[in-house]
Amino acid sequence: MLVLALCSCSRERYVTLQGFAQGGTWSVKCSLPSSVLRQEVQDALDSVLLVIDNSISGYNKGSILSRVNNGERVALDSVFIDIFNISRDIWRKSGGAFDPSAGPLFDLWGFGFADSTATAEQKAVLAAGMKEYIGMDLFSFEDTPEGTFLMKADERCRLNFNAIAQGYSCDLMARILESYGSSNYIVELGGEIVCKGQREQGGPWRIWIDKPEDGNNVSGAMKQDVVSISDCGLVTSGNYRKFYVEDGQKYSHTVDPVSGAPVRHSLLSATVVARDGATADAYATWFMVIGTDAARQVISTQLTSEGVEAYLVYGDQADMRVWHTPGLRLDSEKR
Repeated sequence: MLVLALCSCSRERYVTLQGFAQGGTWSVKCSLPSSVLRQEVQDALDSVLLVIDNSISGYNKGSILSRVNNGERVALDSVFIDIFNISRDIWRKSGGAFDPSAGPLFDLWGFGFADSTATAEQKAVLAAGMKEYIGMDLFSFEDTPEGTFLMKADERCRLNFNAIAQGYSCDLMARILESYGSSNYIVELGGEIVCKGQREQGGPWRIWIDKPEDGNNVSGAMKQDVVSISDCGLVTSGNYRKFYVEDGQKYSHTVDPVSGAPVRHSLLSATVVARDGATADAYATWFMVIGTDAARQVISTQLTSEGVEAYLVYGDQADMRVWHTPGLRLDSEKR
């Protein structure tokens, strides 16, 4: 009876947790030891998401990021320092294609934290003059007894972590789950995913890849494919939901920090599987900036040692084509 009681105490069960954060919803499916209270984990996840919001949200006017962007001298927390360092490393690796310091460009084209009333022609002219204060090398840390502060080479420098924040948030949520003894989980925030172990039914987690069709504004409404994954992060980035049309021209939310304008190429969406959510999130943006051919080249050469997998949908709305790395386990590839 004692043995049975001990086995019962150590038994895991799967639970579902969910809530609201970063302008949308989040959900978690995870296994937890029977001794762990579900509400305790829910509260811990809500708490870490609040910390993230108060640190790197550009929509929270009282956040560290908003205050830094406004020119205030404010001590940084560990979340800000961590995501800045990760972002700067990927900025260097991508040759500037992934660049959170392009915040002024995102604002200019209407995909940041401020709106511009300029026409597309005027925006193109303004963008050319912004290059002098865009680049992650224009920021540096100053360590003092009062804390760590961010120094800017130009007061017009501004950061925007939107292209990595949700993947990074999933990573921190995953750490919370593991601290409570969870070895099987899937974390989803705004469509970004981090997972580990296996699902309750057994086997790897199965993720729906959305079809990148204009007007497909509901995640899960239109299927492109299904991929089976575990122990990784998965993020899809595309230009089929966030865009606007002006004078017959489509302007997507993917802005090229190098050219200073929204991209115009045939890559419709990039799904990336990487070691963690932050990396997958940033890489998906990187690939959407550089386009299909350059992304395939980077994945096949520069990133082979990292084990990065990708699923690229390219072409046009009438003729979508797919390229993917051979390591992906896809429903469409089953025999």
